[in-house]
Amino acid sequence: MNTMELLSNWTFARALRESVPAWLAGVAMAFAMPGSAAPLPDAAHQAIERLVRTQTAGLPGEASVTFRAGPALPDCDADYEAFLPTGSAPWGRVSIGLRCRSSQDPWTRYVAARVTVRGRYFVAARAIAPGEPFRPGDWVERTGDLSMLPRSVVTDESVLQGVTSSQRIAAGAPLRKDLLRGTVVIQQGQTVQVVAQGSGFTISTEGKAMTRAEAGATVQARTRDGRLVTGLADEEGRIQLAQ
Repeated sequence: MNTMELLSNWTFARALRESVPAWLAGVAMAFAMPGSAAPLPDAAHQAIERLVRTQTAGLPGEASVTFRAGPALPDCDADYEAFLPTGSAPWGRVSIGLRCRSSQDPWTRYVAARVTVRGRYFVAARAIAPGEPFRPGDWVERTGDLSMLPRSVVTDESVLQGVTSSQRIAAGAPLRKDLLRGTVVIQQGQTVQVVAQGSGFTISTEGKAMTRAEAGATVQARTRDGRLVTGLADEEGRIQLAQ
């Protein structure tokens, strides 16, 4: 290697030594720049919490919201308005819209959040075979984050009264409404008792069921005098007329 080549290699190595630390420092500064991620302003946080409380008022549990770090919001000299995009639900991972209602410089941004709904639900206490009726002791109450479970999970114990399993359910599995079906208590053409109850009186007559019905379902019957009446099938196979 001649003198010129040695000098060229030395010059390149020296430049590399001097430039690489500066480049790495620039990268570090880019990742550490203030404003790349910041907590929500208190007013924005409160606007989102109000929205979540309103949207989850009818859910079977207590809702809370947490936020993922994101870009800092622009300044806002007015009130914030939080909203859910069309088709979104306050459940699990969600993008929540936030508007600055400034008359001078309005803007809209979206905040990544997670809505947790903590409440009770029910799981199978034992393995339940298809078509097997549910009996007291076949389910156990649990408490947890409902947003991590299927939306059809059973949260109301009364749903489990008078139903059978539509498929095999493993012990410990969350009970879902789509796995349940009502117990058939009235068959089409069956002679049934039609009952009307009021304050201090009960009247009953016989009728013929027009359709089959599960407990709690609406069913029609034709009475002996030819009248068509409508009521609810109870667990004893009677038709209770509405008052």
